[in-house]
Amino acid sequence: MAKIDEEALAEAYNRALALEKAGDIDAAVEAYRHVLELDPEDHGGAAVRIAALGRGETPPKAPDAYVETLFDQHAEAFEDILVEQLGYAVPMMVRQRLQALGLGPFRRMLDLGCGTGLTGGALRDMVGDITGIDISENMVELAHEKDLYETLYVAEVEDFLEDNDEEAFDLITATDVLPYLGALEPLFFGAAENMVPGGIFVFSSETLSAEDGRAYIVGPHQRFLHTEAYIRERLEQTGFEIVEIGEINVRMQDGEPSPGHLVIARLKG
Repeated sequence: MAKIDEEALAEAYNRALALEKAGDIDAAVEAYRHVLELDPEDHGGAAVRIAALGRGETPPKAPDAYVETLFDQHAEAFEDILVEQLGYAVPMMVRQRLQALGLGPFRRMLDLGCGTGLTGGALRDMVGDITGIDISENMVELAHEKDLYETLYVAEVEDFLEDNDEEAFDLITATDVLPYLGALEPLFFGAAENMVPGGIFVFSSETLSAEDGRAYIVGPHQRFLHTEAYIRERLEQTGFEIVEIGEINVRMQDGEPSPGHLVIARLKG
């Protein structure tokens, strides 16, 4: 990997942010493209910012370097920001819906994008063995300290699903993972490949109105939004049947709710 000129990169990124804040979209996009030239791995997420501004093609996912950097930087304050400030309660929603539908207990759970262990903690007493995956090493270290997981890996979720050859799971969760993915085929197919027939797949998404005409976009907060129709279609194509899709508020953003879905699917036997 070529050495990055950190000073030049910071200067270029700050300039792009300032132009975006000032509303000079054309200049901001050009500035973000210069950021990408300086940092092709895109630790600052310039590609998703360009897409959020409505320019260029929507990437199939957020850059790995960006997601890793973002969560490594915010790991220590993650739970305070997400739970206390943004009102994030999806893990407990997952627990409530699984119980209401009479699903579980489960033998083996895979917690994709486990973060500091919010979902693992919410479901710990419903599962015999939990494996957690997160791209951020700092997040995984914090999850390890909670002693919730039998196994933890630092990995990108799609790569893990493709490479894993361990025993299959009967529950796979992916809370707050889809906002960093556009195209969902790799995630859904990978989940199916790592699950026992009849296994349960639970995930949250942030909603894109069907009126938009696209399957997914990068929203104004650099998070991917998906249409319900696209999610249904891709689940069907990868071997799942819908158990339940419920409308939820994923979190608060700038004082406004972020509408989303909580999806529970079953792998066909």
